[in-house]
Amino acid sequence: MEKELFKFISKYMPVSDEEKNAIIELGIFRSYKKDTILLREGEYSNASYFVLKGCIRSYYIVNGEEKTTAFYTESESFSPHCTIDNKPSKHYISCVEASMLTVATPEMEKTIFNKFPRFESLCRILSEELLVKSQLSFDEFKNSSPEERYIKLSKTRPDLIQRVPQYQLASYLGIKPESLSRIRKRISKK
Repeated sequence: MEKELFKFISKYMPVSDEEKNAIIELGIFRSYKKDTILLREGEYSNASYFVLKGCIRSYYIVNGEEKTTAFYTESESFSPHCTIDNKPSKHYISCVEASMLTVATPEMEKTIFNKFPRFESLCRILSEELLVKSQLSFDEFKNSSPEERYIKLSKTRPDLIQRVPQYQLASYLGIKPESLSRIRKRISKK
């Protein structure tokens, strides 16, 4: 598990053995079974996640219906709102597949930042990249039709189409599963 994290970090900066050992000693590596709920609405959490292997999703339940807001797969990170605002979560986080994650708290991050200050710069860079990616994704979503969203998703994240149940994918695209079936059928005829 550790190799995947260090491979990701090394895209941004080299990692020394001392730094690797300090990260391993934090005990942040965890495995979860498919359908494990990591966070429920109303719960408090200060955990942030980084996906080493697998897929997790964020969703709300509105009038008894799940509304998927995001999927996170290999080399993607996610920090629930409640880690920042210290309020109960308004959404759920669950494992779509069996997943290997890092689970870190602000205290763990502070420990690493104090010992190796350059990791704080790395986290800032990653946060900036994530913010830009999220803004672009939101803008594209708001300015496209459901069919355009599906086509874009099939080009940019084709793995999700194979990995995620259709009802979750439809919810993520802002449509009903029946509409997704019709879109797929229309596209396959072209």
